[in-house]
Amino acid sequence: MSTFNAIGVAGTGVTVYRKWLDAVSDNIANIDNVSRTSEKAFQARYVVAQEAQDGNGAEVGGVAFGSAQGILTYDPENPLADAKGYVRRPDIDLGGQMAQMMMAQRAYQANLAVVDRAKDSYTAAINLGK
Repeated sequence: MSTFNAIGVAGTGVTVYRKWLDAVSDNIANIDNVSRTSEKAFQARYVVAQEAQDGNGAEVGGVAFGSAQGILTYDPENPLADAKGYVRRPDIDLGGQMAQMMMAQRAYQANLAVVDRAKDSYTAAINLGK
């Protein structure tokens, strides 16, 4: 891999980690969703990363979804509660989602730093020729 390919490879990382951050933020935003027991619970999204087709960097290979079963919670005051007082909530662990968010954020920042450093290297190389 050449020095001039660094921005492209880091750019693929930025894209993957941005999509990971989007999925985690969507999971956190929907963590308190409630549905009827006869319906599916909100399913958490998990980004599946893989090596890029051309071998330079990474790409999103797909999305995996969490359980649609969710967790039955006793909440008789909720208007969506069934006759026994239960509602269905997503099976999402806030602590785990926050840990994933921190990892994705750090990796996103690291890839942006590579892009910035490569840009500085390119600028220095161009200025050498002047």
